[in-house]
Amino acid sequence: QVQLVESGGGLVQPGGSLRLSCTASGSIRSINAMGWYRQAPGKQRELVAGTTSGGSTDYADSVKGRFTISRDNAKNTVYLQMNNLKPEDTAVYYCNADLTNYRGTYYYTGDYWGQGTQVTVSS
Repeated sequence: QVQLVESGGGLVQPGGSLRLSCTASGSIRSINAMGWYRQAPGKQRELVAGTTSGGSTDYADSVKGRFTISRDNAKNTVYLQMNNLKPEDTAVYYCNADLTNYRGTYYYTGDYWGQGTQVTVSS
């Protein structure tokens, strides 16, 4: 089985910083891409930042210049450094991985999700 576990969420004042971490574990063959999504109440889940195994990155316009995604391929871990946080950043943040995992003598490629971590930005 594959498990993605996020950590680092919490309550922070506007202008503050948080660092989210996500580690994938289990019968993993390879990870093609990892990313962070967020979902606020009443809104659709949206991509915040993503990165491929080759190192390319992509950011939502709303977080460019404030958030930085990084990845440690050897540890199957992705990070999201969030600076100058705003109340509009309040959401549940989810880790996502496009990976190939072993299933007996076979393997399967697909999307896997973490349980989510709450980020609340409020004064």
